[in-house]
Amino acid sequence: MRDLSPRLPSSPRLPSSPGFWRSPLRGPWFTSVLGTVLLVGITVLFVTGLVSYAAYNPGLDPVNDKTPDKGFLGFYLFAWPTDPVWLYRLTQGVHVTLGLVLIPVLLAKLWSVVPRLFALPPVRSLADGLERISLLLLVGGALFEFGTGVLNIQLEYLFPGSFYPLHFYGAWVFFAAFAVHAVLKTPRALRNLRAMREERDDLVAPRPAAPTVTRRGALWFVGGGSLLMFATNAGRSFDGPLRATAVLSPHGGPEPGNGPNGFQINKTAAHVGIDPAETREDTWRLVVTGRAGTVRLSRAELLAMEQHSAALPIACVEGWSTADQWWRGVRLRDLAALVGHEDGPPDVFVESLQRRGAFRRGALRANQVADPRSLLALYVNGEELSPDHGHPARIIVPAAPGVLNTKWVARLTFGDLG
Repeated sequence: MRDLSPRLPSSPRLPSSPGFWRSPLRGPWFTSVLGTVLLVGITVLFVTGLVSYAAYNPGLDPVNDKTPDKGFLGFYLFAWPTDPVWLYRLTQGVHVTLGLVLIPVLLAKLWSVVPRLFALPPVRSLADGLERISLLLLVGGALFEFGTGVLNIQLEYLFPGSFYPLHFYGAWVFFAAFAVHAVLKTPRALRNLRAMREERDDLVAPRPAAPTVTRRGALWFVGGGSLLMFATNAGRSFDGPLRATAVLSPHGGPEPGNGPNGFQINKTAAHVGIDPAETREDTWRLVVTGRAGTVRLSRAELLAMEQHSAALPIACVEGWSTADQWWRGVRLRDLAALVGHEDGPPDVFVESLQRRGAFRRGALRANQVADPRSLLALYVNGEELSPDHGHPARIIVPAAPGVLNTKWVARLTFGDLG
């Protein structure tokens, strides 16, 4: 005779069923540990990201501003300082390295809360609704920000549009959702951590599978992944033995060549279409314009001017940087004085021989031009600039992002740009 009594399903098939998620690792304590790490880490990421954005002088000059419609989101912007010379190298190195280090933590955190994305009913209360919305924006924003960031580091521009506005606006959406989520969840997370005990909630599996690792073991595994990301990426941002271990970074590993010009670059002269005929001694001229008029200078005439030296690194938005290199050339403020700005240099608009690329033109603020270490460099480490390092002349400015240290300079126009 057939048994017609009701039976509970032994293996629920829908993700909305609590029994679908059977890992014994999930729970509020495990999630709270990961969330606390992300609370600190993502806050640092957001602040250093805004600092990087300020270093490009957006809003202070229309040339460098890649998000002209940002409105009140540019409330914090300021003229970027030139001291200390390693400032951008540090802030952007921390931003990129920390972002990579947090990837295993982020993935573990998303895995730990995935049941909540499928929980039914979708909204149980106002607070629950806010949490669900913030969680969806948080997950989507995290995947977008970390995804575009990693692609930019790897110089793979697979996303539609420019990286700068996408990453900037995405960061504000992501951090707003993150802040709402933190306000809602941090008090409970701190209680879980202080008590070191489990508060039963919807993350705890009602019928957990047999454990294969402890929660602390899982945290050690996540920490090991973060340590691996640090070891295989951090060296490109800092000097020392770790540079040789940065095998997952485009500008990591050994130095790219030997000799005075043997240090990292982003793009070669051939890649950006520099014609060698334009940079020959008999054809290249630097056009300098100011309130007293325009002068055209050959490289020989530049070499006849008073020469100055400065030890400065190059640091780029992708997080890589060089050690200090010795640059020699003409001070920018001396070139400003040459065209009528003897009483103090103004801003300068710099144009390159480069014909394509977002930063073939750039602007520097008056405080950057006035710094005695800001040069139109003609030599590096005692040798003439190579074509890939900007021959016949390039800009080098303390603490400025690499893209504002324009290579293959063709024209300097001094005047107020703000």
